[in-house]
Parts: sequence; structure tokens; C-alpha cells
Amino acid sequence: MAGSGVSGAKRTRTTTESPPVGAAATAPPVPEEDDVGRALGVLLRSYRELVAGVLGDFPHGPRGYQTLAEVVRGEQPSQLALATRLGIDRTVMTYLIDDLVAAGLVRREPNPDDRRQRRVVATARGRRALAAVCARVAEAEDAVLAALDPAEREVFRRLLVKAACGSDAARDSGDACAIIDDALAT
Repeated sequence: MAGSGVSGAKRTRTTTESPPVGAAATAPPVPEEDDVGRALGVLLRSYRELVAGVLGDFPHGPRGYQTLAEVVRGEQPSQLALATRLGIDRTVMTYLIDDLVAAGLVRREPNPDDRRQRRVVATARGRRALAAVCARVAEAEDAVLAALDPAEREVFRRLLVKAACGSDAARDSGDACAIIDDALAT
């Protein structure tokens, strides 16, 4: 490289490089025991694996099971409300409900409160199927939470549901500390 002024020696940068945008240069890593996202991910993967094994022949597996459970609760007036509640795309929900109807687990019927809507209602067969598989799902959930003793599992379940329900539902479900105290007192 004659005339370039660059010798064959390795060049080093004398200026300090900035950390990537959004990176905290001085923040220590989150300790594993405080990393909620990681912990939830581990539990979710374990849940999916164990529950999917239990629900192998159930239409749409865990998603179909949760949809049928929500239908049995009877709180959602329409297919769209079900999709919104469960975080499922409404187009996907249509196919999912079609398959549950084909399996004889649910039926669609006119909504008496809104003639433009069709309610999704569990059939007797759907209720029996849900009852039959609930105990196996509960066993799989207990296996996922095996590191907790039974009282801790109950507290964890109640707090998890409270957190998932959002602020309005959380306000109605009581104080988290009272829930823990009640569970540990028994």
C-alpha cells in the first residue's frame, strides 16, 4: 500500500465506542432469580409440552381446550368476544369453532340479546369431554409447578390469574398479601 500512509501494523481505535442504542452500559445483568420473563418462558414451554401431550387428540390441542373451557363458563356472548378474550385472531377462531362443532363439542345458536350474533354453546358431549380432560390437565399443571409445595401452587395460581386478569379484575379479587396470608395460614 505504497503512498497510503498505512503500515502493515494492526490498526487500533483510540476513541471509545458507544454502546448500541438501548443498551445500558453500566447496568448489571438481571439475576436469573429476578428475570420474570425468563421464568414465565420456562414455565410456558413446560406447560405447552406437558398439556399438549394430555390433549393430543383434542381438536386444536390446548387452544381448543381453552376455548371449550371458556364456552362452558358461558361469559362470552359471541365468537368475536371469545376470540378477543383468548387473544386468538377472529379468522382462526372461526376455523377452531368449526372444528369444535364438527367434533360435536359445541354448537352455534342465535344470540337472544343480539340477533346479528351467534353464540357458541357447549353441548353435553363437550361438557363431558371437558370434565374428562380437566383432571389430566390439572395433573400436568402440577407437574409444571412441581418445585412448589401444594400451598405455594395455590398461591401462585391465584396470583397468576389475578395478574392475567388486568387491573379491573385485580381490584375485585382482593389484596395479594391477604391471598398469600390466607393460603399460608391453612
